[in-house]
Amino acid sequence: MFGAHYSSRLGAIISLSSYTGDEDLYLQQAVVFIEDAIQYRSINHRVDANSLRLYRWYYSRIWQWGLGLTIAVVLMLAFIERPSSFSYTSDPRFRPPPWEPPCGLTEGIEIVCLVIFAIDFATKSYLIGWEEFRKCKWLIVYILAVSASVIDWALTLSMYCDQNLRVRRLIRPFFLLQNSSLMKKTLKCIKRTLPEIASVILLLALHLCLFTMIGMLLFAKGENPKQNGEWEAYFRDLPTSLSSLLVLLTTANNPDVMIPAYSLNRGYSIFFILFSGFGTYFLMNLLTAIVYNQFRGYLLMSVQASILRRRLGVRAAFEVMSCQGRGQDATHSEEHVERVRVDASLQVMARVQMKSYYRQAIIKVRKDYDGFIQWEAFRRLFDELDKDRIKEHPPKPEYNSSLLQGLQLLFSHYYVTVVGNAVALANVMCICTILVLDSEKSMAERDDYYMEVINCFFILYYLMEMSLKILAFGWRGYLSYRNNIFDGLLTVCLLILQITIFATYRLPFPKWNPASRGLMSLWEMMRLVNMLIVVRFLRIIPDIKLMALIASTLVDLVKNLRAFAGILVVVFYVFAVLGIWLFQGAITAPGQMSVMSNSSMKNITVECGSYEQLGYWPNNFDDFASSLVLLYNVMVVNNWQVFMDAYTRYTTEWSKVYFVSWWLTSSVMWVNLFVALILENFIYKWDRSVMCSVADVERTGYETTVQLMFREQIQEPTEEELVTQLHQHPHLHLS
Repeated sequence: MFGAHYSSRLGAIISLSSYTGDEDLYLQQAVVFIEDAIQYRSINHRVDANSLRLYRWYYSRIWQWGLGLTIAVVLMLAFIERPSSFSYTSDPRFRPPPWEPPCGLTEGIEIVCLVIFAIDFATKSYLIGWEEFRKCKWLIVYILAVSASVIDWALTLSMYCDQNLRVRRLIRPFFLLQNSSLMKKTLKCIKRTLPEIASVILLLALHLCLFTMIGMLLFAKGENPKQNGEWEAYFRDLPTSLSSLLVLLTTANNPDVMIPAYSLNRGYSIFFILFSGFGTYFLMNLLTAIVYNQFRGYLLMSVQASILRRRLGVRAAFEVMSCQGRGQDATHSEEHVERVRVDASLQVMARVQMKSYYRQAIIKVRKDYDGFIQWEAFRRLFDELDKDRIKEHPPKPEYNSSLLQGLQLLFSHYYVTVVGNAVALANVMCICTILVLDSEKSMAERDDYYMEVINCFFILYYLMEMSLKILAFGWRGYLSYRNNIFDGLLTVCLLILQITIFATYRLPFPKWNPASRGLMSLWEMMRLVNMLIVVRFLRIIPDIKLMALIASTLVDLVKNLRAFAGILVVVFYVFAVLGIWLFQGAITAPGQMSVMSNSSMKNITVECGSYEQLGYWPNNFDDFASSLVLLYNVMVVNNWQVFMDAYTRYTTEWSKVYFVSWWLTSSVMWVNLFVALILENFIYKWDRSVMCSVADVERTGYETTVQLMFREQIQEPTEEELVTQLHQHPHLHLS
């Protein structure tokens, strides 16, 4: 009762600072509020006519794509700037001098990007107003980041581009963060999660220190040099002991770390098994579970705020539409205020930028109402935004010929797809058989006649299958199936390649193995054909329910969980820049070792399992691209101790802090969190499709967003909350 009465009063007293009774303005406001609701945006922005036009331009696809392109360009500058990544190899033994851009080239591109960021900041600040700007910490940091970048840019030019320490490189990832609301929410959730897991990290550190002390006591240096292998290699001092057990926590040096002691006495294995068993399989997994659970809780709170924004946008649109035609006149009855005209709502929906199938669904439901729509009915219309999209395939073409009707009935049957999958499997098995038979033969000994004849037969079948399916379903019906698009595209590519082979080498015949001609030899072209045939075998995925579900989950992850991967990109970028600052040129190539001491040369040549002995030279921090690859290798944790040991020897012991920090950030924190969110996404889709058939899974276009994943746990905001939020709007002046 309170919500209805208060909202009626609110609708009666809404007035705008500069406009009175302008129906078009009311419609324009409603359009923008609904677009805000669709995109989970805040409605606390200016609502006069000029500001609304600027607001819609700012969130238009052209400007947002342009801003995204600008962010990508400014981030990609790290590959071109000194030290440049423009060389065919990162191995210092073979790397030629990289191409260095002339002074002013990257700086000119960068200043254009910074000007665009400044325009973006100014526009956003104007649209939300001064009151909202003071509350938005991201915008305040935004202008500080742009200003600091411009100052550092000016310093670079004043030094004639000879500045090695470019602070603005660390600032650039901020532009990616601030442009994504979901990335900002994710970062906020991570920040709130960190204190919650401090106790487990402390317990893990205590576990590590305790076993380090025990290990140093167990493997102390003895009188017999033959029994000091464990001490000499892994427990010589405190930093070495901590590093050895920390690496064992990731299993990267197992069982190497215990072999010297285990070879003397099998009882020593108990120490290492207890350490890794409790630390790796209990504490590390417990840490992952706590990180996921706490993060999920904070993310749920953040998603709750997004749902509130959506409901508030719909409510605001309803309120301004209910004011249409009466301006500031507050004498209308409560019944009039609590409803909107159907024709006005249709005008609004025609102008809203949204996906066509959602607009059609809302308009279809709206046809059930005549004259006016009450608030509850209006709110239910936009529940269509939270529903799964069911994709209806176009009707099959109608043929008059009985022959065509028979072919249509035959080749639209599901068993045709089953036969096609069996033929694709047979094609792959033939290729595999010939590859096994020819694996030991040289190119001169191979007879490509049989391979070519087999490929010709199967490609003709694929072409016939595609043509008859087009006949059965029609062009639009054929292309409405995603697996048909994939299958047809590869079939066309195979056909073009086969025609190219015939045009170059003519028709095959026994002992047919012509010499290389043109740009590609016959063997290279056939390898390409065979690779496409193998890839085409993936057409079986949509016909197996679990595989189809997994494939659609991966597609959804690429589309809708970009924010989580985006923060990982930011972390990679920051650590890569720091790595260049700290370690660029630290490792000297073998050809440049004349400046090294004899002791260093001795260590490099005799130490087994070291960076030098394993040939890890391309993994370095000499440029941005190689830094990213090295960080990825450390994130995978296999042999990551080799990199840590090398940079410890070439620089200082403090370099371990950098590598351990990266391991904790990437492998322990973010990768485990990303895996957990993959599971959340898959479980959500599995629960929704457990009762569906394979065809239903293919027809249902699950628009799986983070908001929908947590929809069942989210509480709907009350009327009082919505009305209170509207009453606090900074630009809808309430009397």
